Amino acid sequence: MDFGVIFANIMFFADGPGARTMGTSLEAAGFESVWTVEHVLIPDGYQSEYPYDKSGRMPGDGMADMPDPLIWLSYVAAHTERLKLATGILIVPQRNPGILAKEVASLDRLSGGRMILGVGAGWLAEEFDALGVPFERRGARLDEYVAAMRALWRDHKATFSGEFCGFTDAVSLPKPVNGTVPIVVGGHTEVAARRAGRLGDGFFPGRGTPDELRSLVALMRRTAEEAGRDPDAIEVTFGSPTVFGSDPVGACQELADIGVTRVVIPPPSFSPDELPDACAAFGRDVIAKVNA
Repeated sequence: MDFGVIFANIMFFADGPGARTMGTSLEAAGFESVWTVEHVLIPDGYQSEYPYDKSGRMPGDGMADMPDPLIWLSYVAAHTERLKLATGILIVPQRNPGILAKEVASLDRLSGGRMILGVGAGWLAEEFDALGVPFERRGARLDEYVAAMRALWRDHKATFSGEFCGFTDAVSLPKPVNGTVPIVVGGHTEVAARRAGRLGDGFFPGRGTPDELRSLVALMRRTAEEAGRDPDAIEVTFGSPTVFGSDPVGACQELADIGVTRVVIPPPSFSPDELPDACAAFGRDVIAKVNA
């Protein structure tokens, strides 16, 4: 089983020294990947419900430093060699798919093929309004943008015609190292599970009990089969602050039985000074034992 850390690009890890400490500490401890979070802006007094906390509000109401994920990951890429670089998630409907395809492919090439693009439709309506992007039909926009980006990565002269974007004989270079970039669909809803089954290389529910997770994974697999895709080719990532109890090795085995292949956790410490030792301890006490 692979392990990653999410919420890696916030607070004390938002600046250069903190980002470098995060990347090098994870790589040295045996973590497979580092996962960033995103909001371009957070309107003060937002009323949309944050879906990952019972309060309905973001931790600290989103007032912590949160650099752009792709720029932050580029900095971390320069200080690491093996660590995979992931967005968890990028709010794709807010972005131009041609520009995003170029940015992601560039980072993938510069890092030697280490990019994972986690995507989501977004939940903060006020952010969409402030950026001038319609909140309605953001799911359809996401699906189309994924298809457009894959065309730009795959074809030398890409042609795509959709409702929200289109281009003819468009050349976008460089191409990703492996011809494409894995796209992981984020979300803990049935809509997200179906989207992952239809078009994802991976599925990343951000919360849920084991029973809820089992149901979502089963739905993802059924949808993949209905779409003529191999469900075994869709990896499952799971992340939750409560993913581990007193028996992390046993918890990982239960998740593996459900079909989870990667577990992501919050940083083992939010202190840059303590992070290297905290990561090393997690690597020794959990990662090594799970993968023994």
